[in-house]
Amino acid sequence: MSLPSPFAPSLLDRILALRPRALVVLAVCLATCLPGFFSLPPSDRDESRFAQATKQMLETGDFVAIRFGDVARNKKPVGIHWAQAASVSAATALGLATPTTIWPYRVPSLLGVIAAALATLWLGARIIGDRAALLAALALPVSVVVVVEAHIAKTDAALLGTVAVMMGLFARAYLAPREVTPASAAGFWAALGVGALLKGPVAPMVAGLAALSLWVADRRAGRPRDWLAALRPAWGLPLGLAIVLPWGVLIWIATDGAFFADALRGDLGQKVTGADEAHGGPPGYHLLLASLTLFPFGLVALRAIPGVWERRGDAAVRVLAAWILPSWIVFELLPTKLPHYVSVTFPAVLLLAAAWALDPARREPPPWLARATAVLWFAALAALAALAIAVPAVAEGFSWGSPIALAAAALLAWAGWASLKRNDLAALAAAGLVLSTVMTGALLEGVLPRAEAFWIAPRVVAAIDRHWAETGGRPPPSERPFATAGFHEPSLVFLAGTDTRLVSGGAEAARHLADRPRGLALVRDRYQAAFLAEAERLGVTPRAVATIGGFNYSRGQRLTLVLYARE
Repeated sequence: MSLPSPFAPSLLDRILALRPRALVVLAVCLATCLPGFFSLPPSDRDESRFAQATKQMLETGDFVAIRFGDVARNKKPVGIHWAQAASVSAATALGLATPTTIWPYRVPSLLGVIAAALATLWLGARIIGDRAALLAALALPVSVVVVVEAHIAKTDAALLGTVAVMMGLFARAYLAPREVTPASAAGFWAALGVGALLKGPVAPMVAGLAALSLWVADRRAGRPRDWLAALRPAWGLPLGLAIVLPWGVLIWIATDGAFFADALRGDLGQKVTGADEAHGGPPGYHLLLASLTLFPFGLVALRAIPGVWERRGDAAVRVLAAWILPSWIVFELLPTKLPHYVSVTFPAVLLLAAAWALDPARREPPPWLARATAVLWFAALAALAALAIAVPAVAEGFSWGSPIALAAAALLAWAGWASLKRNDLAALAAAGLVLSTVMTGALLEGVLPRAEAFWIAPRVVAAIDRHWAETGGRPPPSERPFATAGFHEPSLVFLAGTDTRLVSGGAEAARHLADRPRGLALVRDRYQAAFLAEAERLGVTPRAVATIGGFNYSRGQRLTLVLYARE
C-alpha cells in the first residue's frame, strides 16, 4: 500500500506555469528574504564588523581605508562597503533609517540574492528550458545558506549575485560564441571586476578555473575554442582591471602597502595554510553538508550526480560542470571551511539538478545514494526544526514563530516521506518550495528576533541612552565616554558608537570612570571584583545604572553585565 501524497502531483506544474517568470522569482526572493530582514538586530561577528567599517567611512568621509574602531581592517576589498554606504546614505536621506539601523547595510545582500536568482532564470531558459530554469531560480533563494546570507550585511550574497551574472554571460559565450555582443563581453568583464572588488580572488578564481578546464577539455576533444575570443579579452581584461586598480592604488598609498601584506599573509594566508578562526573541516565537508546548505533541494542535487555525469558530453552540462567542479574542489581542499564558501556554484548546481529532476527519462541514483540522501535530508530538516525549540529554550522565552516553524517542518517531513516512498520528486520539490519558505520565515521573523537573551548589545545601548537622556545628554565623542570590559562584541561598537572604548579588564574600566565624571562603564560579572577594588583605590563611587543578562552566542556563554556611572 503506497502512502498518499500530501501535495497534488500537478502542484509543481502549476507553480512552473506561473507568469511572468521574472516576477515569480522576485516574489519568492522577497518571501524568503524579507522575514527577519528588518527585525533581526545586528549580529555578531562578521555582520557588525562590516557594518561598523562602513559606518566609519560615512562618519569620516574616508572611503579608501577600511577600519573597525582604531584598528585597520585589512582583510577584504572595499566593494561591499561602497555598496552599503550608498544604501545607508539613501535610507537616511529619505528618513527611513539612522546610521545604526542595520537593515540598510543588508540591502546589497538582498539585491545580490535577487540578481543571482534572475541570472539563474535567464541562463537556464537559454540552455536547459523554461521549466527547469524556473525551478532552479526558485530553489536558489529558498536554499538555507542563501536565505541566511541575504540577512547578513557582508560580502557573500552580493558576491553570489555578481558571480551568477558573470558566469551566466560566460556560459552563453561558451555555448553560442557568435551571439556574444560587445555589451555581453563587457558585462562579463565588469562583473569579474566587481566580484574582485567585493571579495578579492574568488570571482576571478571561479571564472579562471572554468575557462582553464574547458580549454583543456576542448583541446583534447578537438572542439573549437572560439568562445574565449568571443569574450574580447584584449580589451575586456583591462576593463576588469580598471574597476579594481584605482582603489588598489589608493589603498596602497594610504596604508603604505600594509593592506595587501595583511590581506595576503593574514586573511588569505591563514585560510590556505590552516583552519582560520577554528573554521576547519576535512575534504568532503561541503559535499556532506550540501543537504543542509541547499535544503530543501540538496537531496535532488545529490541524487542528480550520477545522471548528470552520464551526460557530461553535452555542452550545457560541460560548462555548468566547469563552473562547479574546479572551484568546489578548491574549497574542499582549503583547510578553512565555512558552509557558504561553495554558494558561488549553487546556480549551476541547481540548474543541473532541476534539469535532471524534470527529465522523465532521467537516470535514477543507485539505491545506496538514494538512501543516504534521504537520511541526510531528514537530518537537515530535523536540525532546522530543532532551532524552533532550542532558541526559545536558551533564550528562556516563548516565541510565536516556534509552533508555526514546527508545524511546517512536520508537514514537510510528512510530504517528504510520502514523496520519497512514491519516488515523486515533483511533489517533494513543490512541498519544499512552499513549506521551507514558511519554516525559515517563521524562524527568522518569529523566533530569532524575539530571543531577547541573544541580543545583548541593543539592551545595553537602550540602557545607555536612557541614562544620558536623564542626565543632560550624551557627552561628545571626543571624550570617549563609554567603555566596556568583558563584552567586546562588534554589535556593541556598531550600536553604541565608534567612540566606544574596549578596555582589557575591571581595573581599566574603573580608571575610565575616574577620568570621566559623566562616563559609563559596562563590566562583566567576572571583572566586578577588580573593578570595585580599583574604584575604591581611586576614590570613585560607582553606581549601578542597569544590569543586563544574556547569552553570548558567539562564545556560547551566559553572562551578566552591569552598567556603571559615577555617584
